[in-house]
Order: sequence, then C-alpha cells, then structure tokens
Amino acid sequence: MERIAIIDLGTNTFHLLIMEVKGEEENIIHKEKIAVKLGEGGISEGNISKAAEERALKTMLYFKDKIKEEQVKQVFASATSAMRNASNGKEVMERIYDATGISIQLISGLDEAKFIHKGVKKALNIGLEPALIMDIGGGSVEFIICNQHEVYWMESFEIGAQRLLDKFHKHDPMLPKDIENLDDFLRKELAELKVKMDIYQPHHLIGSSGTFDTLIDINYQEKGVEKPDDNAFSLSLEDFDRIFSEIIHKTRAERMEIPGMIEMRVDMIVVAVCMIQFLIENNEFIDIKVSTYALKEGLLDAIISNELKIS
Repeated sequence: MERIAIIDLGTNTFHLLIMEVKGEEENIIHKEKIAVKLGEGGISEGNISKAAEERALKTMLYFKDKIKEEQVKQVFASATSAMRNASNGKEVMERIYDATGISIQLISGLDEAKFIHKGVKKALNIGLEPALIMDIGGGSVEFIICNQHEVYWMESFEIGAQRLLDKFHKHDPMLPKDIENLDDFLRKELAELKVKMDIYQPHHLIGSSGTFDTLIDINYQEKGVEKPDDNAFSLSLEDFDRIFSEIIHKTRAERMEIPGMIEMRVDMIVVAVCMIQFLIENNEFIDIKVSTYALKEGLLDAIISNELKIS
C-alpha cells in the first residue's frame, strides 16, 4: 500500500485528494476542497493579488499538515490557469515551496484537458457516440470531443468563470444585455469549438466537477430526493433549464437560499450557467451527464500508470 496526495491549485478552488493505492485497488483516505479564489482581484490584470497569495499560502500550509498527518510520502501538486498566466505566478509558487517544501508543477491548458479526460473516463462510460466534455474552471474552460475509445479534439480556452465574472457580471441579477454581451463574446472566442462541433456533432454533453456538481446538488435537494454516493449523474435538459432560470433571475442573497447552493460557487455560477446555456442553445444536445471526477483524478491515474512522475 502506498499513499499519494494530489493537490490541484485551481483558479477558484484548491483540492486535496489523498489516496491509498495497492495494485488495482484505490481507496480515498481524504478529500476536500477550499475556496482560495486565487484569481479574485487580479486575474483580469494578469497577476495574483497579495490577498489571494496569502489565502493560497495558508491553504497549502494546512494541506502540508494534513499530508503529514496521513503519513503520505508521495505528493504531486499542479497549478493551472491563474498561476500559469500571472506575471508573479513563479514568485507565488516559490514562496509556497519555501514555506511548505511542496513543489508545484505548472500544467498547460492542453495537458489540463488531457488529464480531465482521463478523470472523466474513470467516473463514467462515455459511450460509442461522440460527446462533448466541458470543464469550467475559474481561469480556463476545457473542451474535449471524444467517445469512450477515441479523442477527436481537445482545447483549453482562457475564458474561465472568474474572467467572465469580472468582464460581464456588472449587475446582480445580470441584465439581459449583460447576458447578450457574454453570448457575443463566447460566439467569438469559441469559434474553433463551433467548427469542431459541426464536424463531429456530439449530442451528449458531459460536465465535469465544479459548477456541474452544484447543479446536481441543487436538482436533488429541490426535488427532495437523496443523492446517491456515485461518481456520475444525469441532469435532464428540462431540469437544467429550470435551475438556469432560477439562478439568473436572483440576487446573490437569493441564490444563497437555493437548496444545494454553496458559498464557493454562488458568484461564478451565474456566468458558468450562461456558458452552459449558450452551448445548449447552439448545439443539439439530447442529455447532460455529470462526472464528479476531473483533473485531480486524471492526474492520479497518470501517476499510477507511470505516465507522470512525482519529483
């Protein structure tokens, strides 16, 4: 048995996953996420703010203690959009290393998409027909067009929810004009995705983690149904449309009253659901699946298969 810790330093959330691995057997020892909001107050200017840096350092010191407590010898930490695009990202990573001894590996957007795909495949069977995997981060959004056996295309776009929040969420609730401006922006930024969608015509949308997890929680709680302990869920287009309408017409305080809503998602979820709605309106999806697995589970899979080495 060996214990491996995966840390995902996301733009909005830092994740810690500690697994015990023996051959094919994997057991979760510890799993948690903390809303660090690394991109808040700086991502649109291309830097990490001092306040965000302090929150990151505090969280990583806490993760270090948890890793020590669980007697983990192997640690892999990766940073994504906010860190890789910040002018002071290298300095922040160095400060974290000096304080914790944890070395952070910057991963490219394409690598992020690759590992997300691995994570989703661990959670569910994609099927034989083309599907679009969508992972909405705070800094970037990854898209993968694939089926269970083949990847047709993948790309990472620097249009994550924190960036869209800064750019378009000027009123609360968002005005119809704000949403129209956001749609126009997405139409331009996602022109390459549109071309690939027309070629491969995926009719299944698979959302991974983050916003999609919260949509599932809201759906189960509003229906008064107990959510099963699973890694994959379904969300009908009708249920998404109902939740979307609820989210975009409410103020922040009102959104917090929605059963299943959480503090770390309440702000970014507005622009995130607008992005999902944009995709649904412009493509012929017949269903939505949700994978609770994403980047960190894909990284774990790559480490176990020796595709990734822990330094």
